[in-house]
Amino acid sequence: MSLINLRNLTVSYRGYLAVHQVSGAFEAGSLTAIVGPNGAGKSSLLGAIAGQLVPAEGEVALASGLRQRMAWLPQQTLVDRSVPLEVADLVALGTWAKTGSTRAVTSALQSRVDAALDAVGLAGLQRRLIVELSAGQLQRALFARVLVQDAQVILLDEPFNAIDARTTADLLALVARWHAQARTVIAVLHDLDQVRANFSRTLLLARRCIAWGPTAEVLDAEHLLKARRMAECWGADAPLRKEAA
Repeated sequence: MSLINLRNLTVSYRGYLAVHQVSGAFEAGSLTAIVGPNGAGKSSLLGAIAGQLVPAEGEVALASGLRQRMAWLPQQTLVDRSVPLEVADLVALGTWAKTGSTRAVTSALQSRVDAALDAVGLAGLQRRLIVELSAGQLQRALFARVLVQDAQVILLDEPFNAIDARTTADLLALVARWHAQARTVIAVLHDLDQVRANFSRTLLLARRCIAWGPTAEVLDAEHLLKARRMAECWGADAPLRKEAA
């Protein structure tokens, strides 16, 4: 069953073309990596699925009620670490859909926060300020926030960038656990060996869709060469306009 359908999706970012006429579907319970050259539109595509970016053309069609059952983990650089926020409070933000902006976190939800921190290896760090965390610890905390959301669809934007190998392995194990629970996981990634080892499906993007399907078929030499050549044709900025097919 398709949960997310992209229909001739075009996305602009700051007035420039980021994604152009991408169509396809993410099936329920699928585990998909989005890969491609720098500037390929990977994060813009994920942002459109998350509802953070409004399509310039086409649409992202979601199954009924799915928007409320999605969790989005943005790039770590988008997290303002100057805010005097404790780790437990950061993770508790994942319960916002249930608590709202005015209701207190119940003891049951607090237990879920504690369990999530334990699951990602941060037990005992509830009261530490996020500014005091290493990059790996902060990413574990962000994964814990996703855990407490208990979402059906999980969107991860470059979740393993600039973190240590041990943290990456632990968080990849958590992704595998989500997949085993029949959750739908979509992740923007750069490491193709990591994709081949851990993701069953891949969308290869170069502003347009180059290939989308089983990872071994998508990440073949011909498709990768096509994506690289397309990237080499881009100017410094591609204005949002109709392109020749």
